[in-house]
Amino acid sequence: MNAQQRVAEFLATYEMDSDPAYRVLDLASEVGELAKDVNASTDYGDEPDAVAVNSDELGDALFALLAVAESLDVDADEALDEALVKYRDRIEETGDPGSGE
Repeated sequence: MNAQQRVAEFLATYEMDSDPAYRVLDLASEVGELAKDVNASTDYGDEPDAVAVNSDELGDALFALLAVAESLDVDADEALDEALVKYRDRIEETGDPGSGE
C-alpha cells in the first residue's frame, strides 16, 4: 500500500473528511512548523549548518500534503512523476530547475 492510500484509509477510519481548502490551509500550517524548526535551529539563518527539523513535523507536513491530494482526487505518485519530468526538462533546456518566473 502506498503512502496516499494509507492516509486515505486513516482519514476514512477516523471520519476526517474535509474540504480541499481546509486541507491546503492545514498544509501551510504544517510547513510553517518546519520553517519554525529551521528558524530556531539556525538562529534565523545565521548558522545554516545547524539546521534541524523534527521528523514528526516532517511527517505532519507529508500527511497534510497527501490529504490534500486525496481531497482533490489527485494521485500523488502521478503528480510527483509529472513534476520530475518538468524539472528534468527545465534542467536539460536551461541548466536550471527553476521556472524563471
